Amino acid sequence: MSPLAVVFLVLAMLLVWGGLVVSAVFLSRRPHADGLPPGGEDDHREDEAPVERDT
Repeated sequence: MSPLAVVFLVLAMLLVWGGLVVSAVFLSRRPHADGLPPGGEDDHREDEAPVERDT
């Protein structure tokens, strides 16, 4: 491989692995999203399932 190809290979690897490390650190510091709308509560009915509609 030419030296230029090696340089671009190293830059690409730093970009990919650096992004992985940065995202892991960000998620470890802020694991929950703050700006999401309410919803998605659990349905605790044991005897009857939610209604399914064929659309």
